[in-house]
Amino acid sequence: MLERYYQELLNFCFRTMRNRDAAADVVQESYARVLALQHSGQPVAEPRALLYRTARNLQIDQYRRSEVRGEALQPDAEAYAAELDNLTAPEACEPDAAAESAQGVNALLGAIDALPLRCREAFILHKFDGLPHAEVAERMNISRKMVEQHIKLAMEACRRCKDLLDAVPATAETPVLRRRKSARQ
Repeated sequence: MLERYYQELLNFCFRTMRNRDAAADVVQESYARVLALQHSGQPVAEPRALLYRTARNLQIDQYRRSEVRGEALQPDAEAYAAELDNLTAPEACEPDAAAESAQGVNALLGAIDALPLRCREAFILHKFDGLPHAEVAERMNISRKMVEQHIKLAMEACRRCKDLLDAVPATAETPVLRRRKSARQ
């Protein structure tokens, strides 16, 4: 689960430390601490954010230890310390971005849920289950052309939903899409 953030976290650490080996050590220690926390039974709601925070704290600790020993991690140690204090996680880790993303996902799921039953079924089989049109048609016992029409209708609904989300300011509440009544359901 956490492995997918390794390269991203390594690049983040390398940008501030300017030493690939030291950055790899910090990333490894960050992973060890977060995994130990998970194995202790404590739930970790945002593992990526915790990894970034742990790595940042380890970098600060490393800098402080080097200061005590009189070693500078880089020629301008004060600038390095200031840079560490001003580090931020990627924008995707910010609470506002996460909330906005969750609202967008919920709105799209609502748009999909509002589709007619057969249209929704074809769309889910194709987009989420990854089945080709021919296999969707076979499973649903409809023509391939009908599958294409269902998927086209679903994609248009998703685009309309996305356009609505893009037009609404981030502070406004996400629009709630109502399920259409269909005689064919």
